[in-house]
Amino acid sequence: MESSSIGKVPIRERTFLTAEWRYLAMLNYEFDPEILRPYVPMGTELDSWDGKTYVSMVAFLFQKTRVRGLAIPFHENFEEINLRFYVRRKGPEGWRRGVVFIAEIVPRFAIAAVARLFYNENYVALPTRHKLDLTKPNPTTDYEWRFQGCWNRIHLKTEGSAQLVEEGALEEFITEHYWGYAAQKNGGCVEYRVEHPKWRVWQAEEALLECSVKGLYGEKFVPFLNAKPSSAFLAEGSEVTVYGGRRI
Repeated sequence: MESSSIGKVPIRERTFLTAEWRYLAMLNYEFDPEILRPYVPMGTELDSWDGKTYVSMVAFLFQKTRVRGLAIPFHENFEEINLRFYVRRKGPEGWRRGVVFIAEIVPRFAIAAVARLFYNENYVALPTRHKLDLTKPNPTTDYEWRFQGCWNRIHLKTEGSAQLVEEGALEEFITEHYWGYAAQKNGGCVEYRVEHPKWRVWQAEEALLECSVKGLYGEKFVPFLNAKPSSAFLAEGSEVTVYGGRRI
């Protein structure tokens, strides 16, 4: 029996995946909610912060990955790049704040296949690479993925020191959604819980997205993701646990 960190409600769950998520570059864009409504899974509704709807480009390192306790050779450490937005669902303990993925990019086909099989998540396998400069107090990160013969990139240069996010801040809204929701082919929805401690973040001095937005996500995403992000920061990350999903 695991105990949920959301409202301390006991939920019988089985661990699906454990890993470390490290150095999460997060570029956050204010979006027209009407663009996102077709992607909202059944049983959930769009979540907002300060009356605004956000979509995030997120790139990070998956490390020490275990699926149901087992390490899969050559699939333990890799990059992931995803485009996500935020929803909520009313549970017995109150609102469950969650994320929905428009698309998730990983470097190996087997990783994408497992995620599609168990959650019907929108994973795609593309070549990826990264560069981290951690020699200074202000880390610099570059995450890249190759699509249609061109390298796309998220670049983030930080400033200041890493700090725990303030309660009620946009950074808290972005980082502290502890549920995932995935629409199913039959019109239903799968809900799963993600557990991790609060993260420290560095604010961004520079943030850059170079991306084939139309080809990867569709033309309607172009004007939003080609604009300057509303906010950008680097989250330190931590160990995480992803629990098995259930239909709602």
